[in-house]
Amino acid sequence: MKRKRFAIIPVFLFLCTSMKAQNSFVDYQKSFSRVSDVFKRKEDTLKRQFEAKNLIWPAKQIYIRSFKYDSEMEVWVRNSVKEDFKLFKTYKICALAGALGPKRIEGDFQVPEGVYYINEFNPNSNFHLSLGLNYPNASDRLLSDVSQPGGDIYIHGSCVTTGCIPITNPQIEELYILSSYAKSAGQEFIPVHIFPVRFNVQRSFFYLERQIQNDPELKKFEARMKQVFDYFEVTKQLPVVAIDQKGDYVLY
Repeated sequence: MKRKRFAIIPVFLFLCTSMKAQNSFVDYQKSFSRVSDVFKRKEDTLKRQFEAKNLIWPAKQIYIRSFKYDSEMEVWVRNSVKEDFKLFKTYKICALAGALGPKRIEGDFQVPEGVYYINEFNPNSNFHLSLGLNYPNASDRLLSDVSQPGGDIYIHGSCVTTGCIPITNPQIEELYILSSYAKSAGQEFIPVHIFPVRFNVQRSFFYLERQIQNDPELKKFEARMKQVFDYFEVTKQLPVVAIDQKGDYVLY
């Protein structure tokens, strides 16, 4: 029995310390005047939107899906790994750069496609507010141009783009608040999956098939992305996605 009590105490202390550190992230973001203003103007509205959809505020975990051809971005929320994700809102993407298919070289104006996560909060962005993505990821580093794969990919406001994912300023304000609370609750890696199309929309899927029919490598890549899409559509849980030695996504 003594061994069991001894094992519990440090875990409890770790959780208390960890929660204190995590909660400070929202406070840190509020130390920036632009973000502080956003919280003051938008948080109550977001709370009411959550209440209207019977969602618990604030969400401890969020998941973002973006669809290039359909120009839409979904925000899903939940509060524990045991719950299914529930759709909170769908945003219209303001502008689109490049074509269908992944980003492979700097300066191609392509929006990436693949499995990413938020790795940066920029409260002083030139595009109002922005959330950075971990492009190039391990797959991109293997499959893209070795010396110039590109970078600096963001979800941001201001409705302009040269290869990022632009939404309106009110929308990025909402997403920035949601992401800040999720990170404060311990979600260090907020997933962002970028798809070429909504695979369950016939018009979009047929358009993609026409675009990739003569490109075997792109066809293989998009088939893997469809697996990621299909898994979430059925389960409302995130798939476990690994990257093999060739740079291909592999689901487990």
